Amino acid sequence: MTATVTRKGQVTIPKPMRDRLGLSPGSSVGFRLDGEGHVVMSKAPAAAPSSVFERLRGRLAGGPATDEVMALTRGE
Repeated sequence: MTATVTRKGQVTIPKPMRDRLGLSPGSSVGFRLDGEGHVVMSKAPAAAPSSVFERLRGRLAGGPATDEVMALTRGE
């Protein structure tokens, strides 16, 4: 597979490679040179969440809906 570098230094990663690495929009990739001078690309680990709220995002399941919680806090 080949790709062309744009004036801005950007390259589109071919879809089969994105699929193989599990890359989606917003994913980070890492690059390194092997002993023979070949570039090796890999999916970079996700960055650590910046706040406690980010770490908890998406963990609560089966709880009341936001509207229900808001009604409770208002005493409705």
